[in-house]
Amino acid sequence: MPEILKNIHRKIFTSNLQITHFALLVSLLNLVFFHFPFFGFVLNNADYKSFIGIVLIISLIIAVLLVNAFVFYLMLFLSRYLGKFLLVLSFLISAAAVYFINTYHVIIDENVVGSVFNTTYEETSVFLSFTLILYIFLLGVIPSIYIIRTKIKKDTWKHFLVTSSLTLLFIGLLVIANANSLPWFHKNYKQLQGLMAPWSYTISTCQFYSHKHRSDKKEILLPDATIKDDEKAVVVLVIGESARKQNFSLYGYGKNTNPLLSQVPNLSHFPATSCNTYTTATLKCILRHDDTDDLYEILPNYLYRNNVEVVWRTTNTGEPPIHIEKYQTRNSLMKYCKGGGCNYDEILLTGLKEQILASKRNKVLIILHTSISHGPIYSKKYPPRFEIFKPVCNRVEPAECSREELFNAYDNTIVYTDYILYNIIEDLKQLSEYKSAMIYISDHGESLGEKDIYMHGLPMSIAPKEQYEIPFIVWVSEGSKELKTDEILCQNYVFHSVLNFLHIESPVYNEKMNIFK
Repeated sequence: MPEILKNIHRKIFTSNLQITHFALLVSLLNLVFFHFPFFGFVLNNADYKSFIGIVLIISLIIAVLLVNAFVFYLMLFLSRYLGKFLLVLSFLISAAAVYFINTYHVIIDENVVGSVFNTTYEETSVFLSFTLILYIFLLGVIPSIYIIRTKIKKDTWKHFLVTSSLTLLFIGLLVIANANSLPWFHKNYKQLQGLMAPWSYTISTCQFYSHKHRSDKKEILLPDATIKDDEKAVVVLVIGESARKQNFSLYGYGKNTNPLLSQVPNLSHFPATSCNTYTTATLKCILRHDDTDDLYEILPNYLYRNNVEVVWRTTNTGEPPIHIEKYQTRNSLMKYCKGGGCNYDEILLTGLKEQILASKRNKVLIILHTSISHGPIYSKKYPPRFEIFKPVCNRVEPAECSREELFNAYDNTIVYTDYILYNIIEDLKQLSEYKSAMIYISDHGESLGEKDIYMHGLPMSIAPKEQYEIPFIVWVSEGSKELKTDEILCQNYVFHSVLNFLHIESPVYNEKMNIFK
């Protein structure tokens, strides 16, 4: 038996393989390990019983195998060492990517890549699980050892040109053979790209950095604003995280997740939709005056530049560049906070009333960027005393929990949100010199297993309503403002409503997107 194992080891690792054979073998491993979700999507969305559908599926299998093999071959021909390094890197990343696709049913697009690059270690660490490690070891580490140890023969330029030409010609013939399926490809392009390793994260990373480079350019300043009176006014804008409208009892949810807010006078709630399903994009929608990709000045920067006291407090990430003096994180607030709540989002309330009273300006905007309902382990986002609904899900893979456990854990985050908003309102009630408003809006919603989808981040073209139907809750102090009765709001309403409440005149102000009478 030891001799047999030695022979197998010798044949696998010590024999010199042609680059073409090695590239095809690695591409086959890539196909088998990482493309089950891809072909699962194809089978669910193509007519595999028809002749055209059969041709499509067979062609896709061959195309995925050949395209990856050609790229791998090209890398190894140019540099065997660099090619092997890139192959190892792609297998390790693909192993993690397919875990998240299988576990959370995400599509690896620019949104997901942006969330990865904008997250913190604390947020990332909650995803660590034995299953993830197993995926990386079995599908990433083991094939990487084979890639590193296998010896490859050098190839000639003549053989390279012949091989490349024949491969590209065959791929071209496959495209021609599937000309009738081009509308299907166009319709499902985003999903297909987002499930194909290693192109899902490779292309999306390039798109992310391309857009990031563009967004890092100097923002376009808005026309100067004018403060119309000396009356003291304050708005506390609370930006929620992953809070979906369906689970707020204010909107008719069966469980009482808003026991405090439901008793508050002068409180209104509106149905609303987010402009996207991930934080980076939706924050821009909340803070900009219009739904545009142009790099216009955002609300906190604009008001700070026009002599409004602006404070930004955050326990979250994914924020656009904030150009104000008082930008406060969890770490900077921790030294002033006391009690068990300091480890949770109520740390954002530390000394809030006192900070407003200490302001030397009459107009004040406070922005609290929370992280309360962010998954996957919702039960870690609130203090133990807020575990009202039991039993709860404590697993990193939500699909392993029952529907009741998952919803209970998530609903407890909404109860905790209710408590925080109630305390903000109670603080504002004590500011008798100020006309006050509290505006709460979530960045996006959250999927809790509907259609086997979890969390958020799907492209808007295929995102379920759970990921974009959000709460928009407003409280105003007695005698300050009355509210309109709009049907469905969007996130851009925030910019213009804040300007209206603070009595700030601006050329970009849009009365149609103001919630106050």
